[in-house]
This record gives sequence, C-alpha cells and structure tokens, in this order.
Amino acid sequence: MYLKKLSLTNFKNYSLTELGFCAGINCFVGNNGVGKTNILDAIHYLSLTKSFFNNIDSANIRHGEEFFIIQGTFTGEEDDNIMCSFHRMKQKTLKRNGKEYQRLSDHVGKYPVVMISPADSALIMEGSEERRRFLNKIISQYSPEYLDAVLNYNKALQQRNKLLRDFGSSNTFDYEMLSVWDAQLGKYGKIAYTERESLVKELIPVFQEYYTMISGGREKVRLSYKSHLSEDDFTGQLIRALPKDRSLEYTTVGIHKDDLIFEMDDYPVKSLGSQGQQKSYLVALKLAKFDYIKRKAGVAPILLLDDVFDKFDEGRVAQIIKLVGNHRFGQIFITDTDQERLHRILTELDTEFMLFRILDSGLVETAGNGIRRQ
Repeated sequence: MYLKKLSLTNFKNYSLTELGFCAGINCFVGNNGVGKTNILDAIHYLSLTKSFFNNIDSANIRHGEEFFIIQGTFTGEEDDNIMCSFHRMKQKTLKRNGKEYQRLSDHVGKYPVVMISPADSALIMEGSEERRRFLNKIISQYSPEYLDAVLNYNKALQQRNKLLRDFGSSNTFDYEMLSVWDAQLGKYGKIAYTERESLVKELIPVFQEYYTMISGGREKVRLSYKSHLSEDDFTGQLIRALPKDRSLEYTTVGIHKDDLIFEMDDYPVKSLGSQGQQKSYLVALKLAKFDYIKRKAGVAPILLLDDVFDKFDEGRVAQIIKLVGNHRFGQIFITDTDQERLHRILTELDTEFMLFRILDSGLVETAGNGIRRQ
C-alpha cells in the first residue's frame, strides 16, 4: 500500500496543488515557511482524519477561504480514493470511494502513518497527556476495539466528574449514581490498560535496538509504563480515592493519569539529555512505533520525516535515512531545506526516490528522481 496521488484545495498555504508520488522515498525541499510540512500534514489527515499539529480544523483552511479539500489515492491490490473536506459552517466529512463515513473513527487504521517531527519534543518536555496521546495514536491504528474503549472511558469520566461537581454544589451525595460510572470506567479502563501494557512491553527491546543503531550505543536508555491499574484493583482504588475525589470534584485515579517514563543512564531524558540525545530518543521511539504498527496491522505504515536534519549532523541523518531507506519501511516522505545534501544521500541508496522543490510562491516542481537499481 502506498499513496500514489495527492490533491490539495485551500489547505493551509496551497490554493490548488496536485502531486504524484513513487512507492519509495519522496522528498520536499525548499526554504523554511514555504509549506513543506503542510504536505506531510495533509497525508496525516488522510490517514488519521486530523492534523498532526492542530486539532482545530478551521485553522487549516487557507486564509480568506471557507473550506479545504484533501484528496488522495492509495494503491495496493486496488485503488482507494479518500477525500477529507471541511467547511467553516459544516462538519468535517470523510469519504472512501465516494461513500461517506458515519464515524471518522471507522477510517482510522486503514492507512497507517507514523510522523517524526520537531514537534515530537512535546513528548519529553510537556505533560503526561502528550504521552497518552502517543499511546492512543499507535494502538488505534490497528485496534478499533481499543479506540472505542478509550472514547467510552472518556465519556464516562466526563459524566463522573460532572456528578462529583453536582454533588459538591448541592451538598448531596448518591453512591449508587456514582457507581454506574465507576463500572463504566472499570470496564473500559481495563481494556485500554491491557493494550497499553502489552504495547510498551513489546516496544522496549525494539526501541533500545534502534537507539543503539542511531547513537552508536553511547548511552543506555529505558522506557517504562506507569499506571494506577498496575498497582491494584481499579474498583478498589476508586472507592479508596472517593473522599479525595469528592473534595477536589474530579476523578483522581484511572488510565487518564497514565504516563510513560523516559530515562537515559538512569536519569530522566528531560533533565539529562542534550537536544541531540533527546531527538535520537524520539526517533528511536517513533521507529519502534513503526515496527509495532506494521506487525499488528500487517501493512507498513507511511513514514513521514519532517525536518530530519534539525539538531542532527549530516552523518547522523545519513545514518537514519539509510536505516529507513531499506525495503522493510515502504513509502517515506521527507522534508529538508538543503536539496544538494539530501540528493547526495539519496543517490547512495538502492531505493527509488522522487525529489520535489517547493518555491516561495507555494508552487511545487519536480527536482530529481532515482530509479531502484536491479
């Protein structure tokens, strides 16, 4: 499976653009701010129904316009035409071969994708919500049951928190009413916890292997999963936490508090790691994510590498591109500012590639290609 065609209408800085891609490596070069990353984000939309960077759909409409349309053709055993559109006055719609999805979540996982971006630094620098979102993005691409469980858990959590606030404002309490939502949290929380625990256990050795390849084994890295559900029976924890929950008027235990612990040489990556080490950690983590989704979904995700040279020297980036350029990774999209540097690395690979130059005007032109050698 790979993306053969992409068409953008009023998406971010593109008024109307049509592109055709190869099944190997596709690269976009140009100055900062010309829209290289926007093309990768459009591909992310077609795969996961939303932007990698901004969940507010209206923020992705070209300035002065009322709507955007993203269309793509994925080819495998047969072609699938996907169209994602959004109008300021209407809901977002997604169609596959002309048929509209009733639930956007039903599309997630059909065309898996993994994005590696400078924005990934939020996984290290920001709070636990970013890391839970990372887990959700992985598992939802191969398990519709997990995605439903997380959605239902969050609905139950909102209702339980609302009930706690209502109890506080009215100075009343009804445990039977609360227990209805406790049961929902327990049911769906267990499903999510089991999948997350399994994921992290399988990610760890692959992640550590990739980090060693990228860094040359200069540091030892660890990845672990922290959850209330690994400590004790969830229902019992909800009961014991009830006095605190009533006082604070929100739920203090559950999978909505889960976290990933990132360590390097037994210290938090956030405090110990240099920018280059942190990025190596994140790249290794994302490549491990790629392997896991591929194994679970049975298809290689599209790999999106945004600004891969940021914080890396050319030798390190060449090593990463050679690593992902082997035939196990499938279709890849890369952005960079230096056309000559990227072309030099690509021509050394035994992989088909296409090179596109994005001009300051937003126009895209073909700048080179290479054919897989036999």
